[in-house]
Order: sequence, then C-alpha cells, then structure tokens
Amino acid sequence: MEEGRSTASAIEADSVSLSQRRSNFIYQFTQQSLPACKPVLSPVWVVSVFFVVGVIFIPVGIGCLHASRSVVEIAYRYDVECIPAPFRGNKLAYIANDFIPKNCTKHLKVPRSMKAPIYVYYQLDNYYQNHRRYVKSRSDRQLLHGLEYPDIGLCTPEDVINGLPVVPCGLVAWSMFNDTFSFFRGVHELNVNRKNIAWKSDRDHKFGKHVFPFNFQNGSLIGGARLDPNIPLSDQEDLIVWMRTSALPSFRKLYGRIEEDLDADDTISVKLLNNYNTYSFSGSKKIVLSTSSWLGGHNNFLGIAYLSIGSSFIFVAFLFLMLHIQNPRSYVDTSNISWNWKHISD
Repeated sequence: MEEGRSTASAIEADSVSLSQRRSNFIYQFTQQSLPACKPVLSPVWVVSVFFVVGVIFIPVGIGCLHASRSVVEIAYRYDVECIPAPFRGNKLAYIANDFIPKNCTKHLKVPRSMKAPIYVYYQLDNYYQNHRRYVKSRSDRQLLHGLEYPDIGLCTPEDVINGLPVVPCGLVAWSMFNDTFSFFRGVHELNVNRKNIAWKSDRDHKFGKHVFPFNFQNGSLIGGARLDPNIPLSDQEDLIVWMRTSALPSFRKLYGRIEEDLDADDTISVKLLNNYNTYSFSGSKKIVLSTSSWLGGHNNFLGIAYLSIGSSFIFVAFLFLMLHIQNPRSYVDTSNISWNWKHISD
C-alpha cells in the first residue's frame, strides 16, 4: 500500500517539476532571456571563415567542372531537316497528312569515345508542360485503379469518348511523344534498351499493374502515341516517363540506353519517324546521345557556381585583410558587457 503511495507521489512530483520547467521556459522565451550564442566577430575570425570557405569551394568546383567536361554529348535538331523540301513552307500540312511518309535518316559523328551505357534522350523546346490546364488534365487515381475509379472530371476534354471513359485520361497522356529512333553503326543495328527508364517508385506505386489502356486515342483528333491495350500501364515506361511533367519549357526525357561502346569518329545512322507535332506552337525537337559521370549528365553550372563563390569569398577575405591591416581595430575591455556579467549570487 505504501509502495503505491510513494509511486503516486513520485509521479506527482515529476509532473510538478515538468510544469515548473515549462513555465520557466515560457517566461524566459517571452522575456527574451533564453541562453544564446552571442559571438563578437573579430576581423581575424571573419577573414578566416571567408578564406576557408573559398579554399573548400574552389576544389569542389574544379571537380564538378571536370566531371561535367568528361561527359560526351551529341545533340542534333532534326525537326526542320526531316521535312521534305516541298513542305518546308507549310510544316503543318506535312505533319497533319498521314499519307506523307515520316521516315528520315540522319548521320551523327561521334566526337570522342563514348563508354556504355549511352543514354538516348529526346529534347523538346518551347513546350510548356507546366501550363496549369495541361498539368491538371490527368487523374492519378485512375492511373492506379483504372476503370474502378470513375471520377475523371479533371481529365476534360480527354475524359470520355463515344460515351466511354478513357484510360489513361487527360491531355498529358493524350499528347505523349511518339517519334521513334533506330541506331545503326554501318550495317550493325545498335540495340536500345528501353527497360527501367522510368523511376521505380512511379512504376510500383503510381501506375496500376492491372490497369490496361482503354478507349485511348479513339477520338477524331489524335494527339500523340498509341498504347498497347494488352500491356498494363506499369509496364509502359514511355508513358510513365512522359507523365512526369517538366517545370521548364525546354526539357529532356529518357528514351532508352545503348549498351555498347562507341569509338571516336564512328558514324551513327539514325533512322527516325518524325511524327510528333511541334510545328503548331513553334517548338523544336532534338535527339541527344550522352554518357554520364558521377555528377550526372553534361552541366557546367554547378562547377562554375562553386568556382565563382569560392573565388568571391577569397577575394573578400583578402579585401577585409587589407582593410584590417590599414585600419587595425582597437580592442576594448569586454568584461563590462551585460552578457558577461556574473550573477549576483556568484
């Protein structure tokens, strides 16, 4: 019995102690008297910090720039040259006419040795995938559950065709990129691996493994690529890559990977189908072949940013050092500053 009373008393004492600490903290917070670090920045300390940061940033920038420069990239714009000469004055008539062959062959020269894997991208410019009406015209719930999810009102105007729902619905899926590429080195065709080009999280959690395309591209106006109705959406990685919309008007999306090395001065023949309509909005299309480094693809921005910031910090450090030498700081006794006072009880 006494043991129970002692336990209850201990719990009550702990509760009172916790309440007192909380009240004390609130009082110190409202009175702005909480313990805090209040450093006095001396010139030596400031110059040292600027110099150390600069010394760290410059080697990092050099490393990033070297990694970016080691990437071999070939980018080729084909949307203009792949139009037959008689139609170059009316590009829309060419792209809208299904009876005109869209086949095109171009030749790319490899400037430096490219080690596998070689990533194949298509690049679209002046294409605003971040437009509000475009981005909202989709149903993530339908992509995961298919016809089991009937609420597809946000997908308008590509929600229902001939009285039947569309899977996948919306303008994003409807406008999917549909140019195709084949690569040859001499007479040897280079295999393009188109598996695992989408994010694993998207394949596993955002696109249903038992959801199949239904009534897709059956309207009077065809937007882009067609989908195989016998393959679930989780396995149609071209669609998954396309559905991850870009925030910028110029973007690249992964098409596949060439898993063979290419030698310097090799000539690669690209046989493509120029199907996708970028002519109605003055867009452009490019095909890009690129290797990668530990930093990713070719991008000098990060290296230049580190070098610029590091150089600026070192310059500021030397500037402050010269000013300090020319006008040295007079040190005063800081023992009388209020935060250095000792408590009366001490």
